Amino acid sequence: MAKPSSAAPAAPDAYQRLAIRVQKIINSTNAQKTKAALIFRLPEEPENDWQRLLEEIAENDNVTLAYRDDGGVQIFWVVPKED
Repeated sequence: MAKPSSAAPAAPDAYQRLAIRVQKIINSTNAQKTKAALIFRLPEEPENDWQRLLEEIAENDNVTLAYRDDGGVQIFWVVPKED
């Protein structure tokens, strides 16, 4: 009889940690009220993961990214009205 797996779930990789961090910012109460969030890449976050995340965010309908001179990215979104 096989033993149940006791392996712990794998720790999130760098991209997953970045995505979780940005998701928390976007889901914050203030961001949800204003339908906007300002995000920055942290020094320890790989540039390629940052670019991948921004590309994935930009693919969403009703989302606009504004790149700032200070390196931040302002995310704006519109929630479509339901018929």
